[in-house]
This record gives sequence, structure tokens and C-alpha cells, in this order.
Amino acid sequence: MKIIKNYIDGTVFSSSKKFLDIDDPSKGEKIGEVVLSSKEDFKKVLESSKKAFLNWSETTPLKRSRVLSKYKEILEKNIDNIAKIISEEHGKTLDDAKGSVIRGLEVVEFATGIPHLLKGEFSQNVGTGIDSWSIRQPLGITAGITPFNFPAMVPMWMYPISIACGNSFILKPSEKDPSCGIKLAELFSEAGLPDGVLNVINGDKEVVNMILEEKLISSVSFVGSTPVAKYIYEKSAQHGKRVQALGGAKNHLVVMPDANLNQAVDGIMGAAYGSAGERCMAVSVAVAVGDIGDKLVKQISDKAQTLKVSPWTDLSSDMGPVISSEHKAKILSYIDIGIKEGAKLVLDGRNFKIQGYENGYFVGPTLFDDVSKNMKIYKEEIFGPVLSVLRVDTYEEALKLVNDHAFGNGTSIYTSDGEISRHFTSNCQIGMVGVNVPIPVPMAFHSFGGWKNSLFGDHAMHGNEGVRFYTKLKTVTSRWPKSTKEGPEFTMPTN
Repeated sequence: MKIIKNYIDGTVFSSSKKFLDIDDPSKGEKIGEVVLSSKEDFKKVLESSKKAFLNWSETTPLKRSRVLSKYKEILEKNIDNIAKIISEEHGKTLDDAKGSVIRGLEVVEFATGIPHLLKGEFSQNVGTGIDSWSIRQPLGITAGITPFNFPAMVPMWMYPISIACGNSFILKPSEKDPSCGIKLAELFSEAGLPDGVLNVINGDKEVVNMILEEKLISSVSFVGSTPVAKYIYEKSAQHGKRVQALGGAKNHLVVMPDANLNQAVDGIMGAAYGSAGERCMAVSVAVAVGDIGDKLVKQISDKAQTLKVSPWTDLSSDMGPVISSEHKAKILSYIDIGIKEGAKLVLDGRNFKIQGYENGYFVGPTLFDDVSKNMKIYKEEIFGPVLSVLRVDTYEEALKLVNDHAFGNGTSIYTSDGEISRHFTSNCQIGMVGVNVPIPVPMAFHSFGGWKNSLFGDHAMHGNEGVRFYTKLKTVTSRWPKSTKEGPEFTMPTN
């Protein structure tokens, strides 16, 4: 039985005696406990982070880059181990877990370029004998509150760039799968990161509120559901913090009549049912345009029935369980609602059982047809392996569906028509767009972020947006006048 505490000042520590259970989602059995941190733990984290920032912010960007480069090497050697830690507590397949670690690793690789990324702008002679330049300086103590679905990738969207910019960082992982966060911090220490630059504190909403209300913390980064993202945004703003809060999604994949149907179906399968649908970039709505609907639904149904749903220990598994018994019950309730609303249930994943894992939190691939825009299963994020198919007659109707939805995280279109593709990418009101690509997650050197109710705050994550978020802009105007006193000026200076 493992006991997960905090990682503070380079040491595993907690003074609290309160713990939450950690389950193996495949078996539905307790495999460990995670600490519910106390106010004393939080105070210790703050003291450590504050002290570490003073020295780390004075470390040259080049030296920071070298620590990050070493960290990247160590992470690469530990990918299999990190993936196993993720799969054991989350339930996702090993291949999926490895892929998520690699995508996080790419942000670390991007952050090694921080000496270049922090370069400012310089203008000579903005006025007679006057030069002006801009510099970016670290914020101070920064914090990240991360979700259960990507316990390695999402934290690595945040802390590598923050730390590269010269900040210290407090990570609050999900209490459902907390082991990965501790491991990532330990490996960073192994790479030479000074103690206290990256601290990890575990807990529930009480710890979250401590972070949001603490005046010494300059910024908060968050990924999770929209109601919580909005709460994080509003609460952080009340306490004067910079905030980026990524919320929920209802990602549409539009299938045009001229699309390569086999490619579209393969894309939908992976994007809808991969990781049991527990991705903010999962495709949960397929929009069939014109007469392609019947063929699309049949092929999805046929392929979905061949998916292998099994524990992560089965290396041939396509899809594992969902995260908890509570979340499974929530997903099943949405399926019940869809039936009551009149949607056609083509595939029913409610009674999925695996011999030897009867208590696991498994939900089979579920498919609804004839879904309408007024249904709850269309409006709300289910965050499970449930795909809804809507049928429309024209491209214009499909685009309107995408743009009218409250969420604006990601979308894709499958088509052979370049003109349609260009119009869609220019006119959809969505933050991340794919063309014949089912999950358009940007690479580390671009930025991740949605629109509308999928993002609260002005900045997306990682890439240059991340550098801007984790730094303050300072502009210097400098003049070296002659020693002769010229007297004061009372007018606006001009050239």
C-alpha cells in the first residue's frame, strides 16, 4: 500500500494525518493513499518556493537551459517507468500513457531554448540620444492545478516554461492519480534543479483555495472542467493573480460527403474512444453532412464493436476504464438521459464487464445517432467513451452547429475540398482546428487553448504564449545626457 505525500524543498514530506484513497480503476480496489495537506504543509511550500525564487531568478537563462536539457535526458530514460505509474492509477493503456509523456517532454525540449525566447526588443534613437528596449522578467511564485486525465503531460505544459523563465512553481496534481507529479519533481531534482524551485503539494479543494487566496502566488494555471475553470479564474482575479484556466469541450468532427470515409472513421474511433474519452480534445460529436450519415454510423458501429477494452496490463488493449466509480455513474446517467431524450442508441456500453475485473470502472464504447442540438447529451461535456452523431444537409448547417456551441476547444473537418477546408479554418469560432486530422493538439512550439467557455484568461498554454504568461514585460527608456544641466522639461517629450 503506497502512501503519497508532498515533495517540498527536495524532500518527501507532510505533517498532515488526513488521507484520501487511491484506486486502481481496472479493479476498483484501493492501492494507496494520498495526503490531504494541512495549512502547515502549505506554509512550508510557500517558504520553500519564496526562498528558491530569489536565487533561481538570478540564475542566467543559459544555466537554466542546461538544467532543463539534463532533465530532458533523464525523462527520456524514464518514459516507460512514468507511463507505468500513470496507467496504474489512471487506467489508460501503456501506449497512450507513453504518448502523453512524450508530448509533455516536447515542452521541456521547447523550454531549453529559453535564452532565445527571453530576448527582448531594442530600438536606438527613439528620441535624440535616447534608446529604448524591452525585457521579460519572472513573475515570482507560480502555481499549477492539474487534472487526472494527463498527470504528466498537463503539468509539463506548465512548470518547464515557468521554471525556465526564472520562476518557482507549486504543482497541485489531481488527488486521483498523484504519484506521477512526485516522480516528475524527483527527476527534476536529479537533473540539478535547486530544491524548492519545483514543489508538489497534494490535497483537495481546500488546498486549491489556499493557492488561489495566497498573495505571494503570482499566477495560477489550470486545466479541468468549465465550472471549475470559471471558479479558478474568478477567484484568482479577486486576489490579483494572472490566470490561464482551460475548461471543458464538446469537440465536433465534421464529415463532408467527399471525405475519405475510411480515414474519417479511423480518426473518429481514436479520438472518441481513445483514453476512454477522457480527453479535453476527444471528439464527442460527429457531424455527418449530406448523405454520408448512414455509411458513417455503420462503419463506426462495426469498428467500435471490435475494440478491445481491458486493463492497462493487457498490452493489446485499445481502451481502459474510466477514472472512478463516481465518474462511471455520471457517464451512465448521461446515456440514460440520451435515451430518454429520443436519441437512437446504436451501441450501449453501460453493462460492460470483464471476467476477473467485474468491479473495474469500465464503460464500453457507446454510440448515439439522430442526436439533436437541443439534447443534454449534445450540450454538455460527458468526458467518457460516448459519441453522438448529428446529421445535417449542408456545410453551412455544420459550421453553424460548431459556432453556436458554448464550448470552443477543438474541431476538425474531413474533406477533399480545399475551398471548404479554407473557409472552415477561417470561419469556425474554435481555438484549435484540424483538417483531416482528428485531434489537432498543437506542438510545443505553438500554443494550446480554446475559445468561448473552453478558456478563461488571455493566454493559451506552452509555446510563446507560455513564455508571455510566465513573465512580466518591462520597457526601459534610457538617456545618458551631458553633465551640463539643461533644466526641467514640462512638455510631453517628442523627437
